[in-house]
Amino acid sequence: MRQPLLRVENLRKEFPVSRGALFGSDSRVVKAVDDVSFTLGAGEVVGLVGESGSGKSTLGRLVLGLITPTSGSVWFEGEETTALKGSVQRSLRLQMQIVFQDPFGSLNPRMPVGKSIGYSLQVNGIMKGRALQDKVGDLLDQVGLSRSHASRFPHQLSGGQRQRVGIARAISVNPKLIVADEPIASLDLSAQAQVLNLFKELQQEMGISYIFVTHDLSVAAFMSDRIAVMYGGKILEMAERQQLLDNPRHPYTQALLSAAVLGSWQGQVEEIVLEGDPPSPISPPPGCKFHPRCPLAGPLCQVAEPELKEVEDGHVAACHVVHGESVDQVAAVAD
Repeated sequence: MRQPLLRVENLRKEFPVSRGALFGSDSRVVKAVDDVSFTLGAGEVVGLVGESGSGKSTLGRLVLGLITPTSGSVWFEGEETTALKGSVQRSLRLQMQIVFQDPFGSLNPRMPVGKSIGYSLQVNGIMKGRALQDKVGDLLDQVGLSRSHASRFPHQLSGGQRQRVGIARAISVNPKLIVADEPIASLDLSAQAQVLNLFKELQQEMGISYIFVTHDLSVAAFMSDRIAVMYGGKILEMAERQQLLDNPRHPYTQALLSAAVLGSWQGQVEEIVLEGDPPSPISPPPGCKFHPRCPLAGPLCQVAEPELKEVEDGHVAACHVVHGESVDQVAAVAD
């Protein structure tokens, strides 16, 4: 079997809650990412979809090493990245880049965008002088901007142009993986479509793998080869794009699809409306985190957390109802 480009194993991230000395100590933690595992192949696009607070952006940053996991491991091209340090770590990080949600906040307002694009090439000793200037011009061409934009500052560009600069900066070092963290969320509709098409073109030209983080299932459907649906820091369902669109198994995925009107759900007249709010990351409910909002939840869902298991070839879901599990079955396994 071919080795995946990226392998994530049992990744967890907990943030301690601090109320300050005035209110006494607080030992609680926010479980932002809770035991997540998945793989990503070379040239593959995996979409991470979920509501705000589902942990998808935190997961992307954990993969890149921008934040340190509480436990678990990340493997890139067969090497565990969490164990690397120094020059080896810096070299590896050139292969993994990020495009942020806010293109204005991710750029230095006092630096011309051409210098921002070429910064990684310069500081890592890859290119300098005239060759660097020519490379920056080529990158601007590649993302659909004029070479004259190199001398402009971020405030002189539109939101869509700034995001193109962010993309140019990410691809400048020819990475193998890009985490795109809600990259169109702050753009208007016309700019969103243009930037999504640019991502697709670059992926096809350069063979880059993406982890595409989005709250919009229709965006994930457009961009992704596989889609992972996250909720409360966990993956509830993951499958090939068309499998997920045509045969969603988890009730949460079904609700998202009914709202987005995608795949086989286009003929559905009535939208599935979820009651209540996503779980608190500080004090999540026992059992399945989705059970307080789930229309199919039973007694088992309230006490036992479901495992992410295969429901058909390449299609996994974490749901007691989908797997036909009963309280007796789970008790027997526990014994």
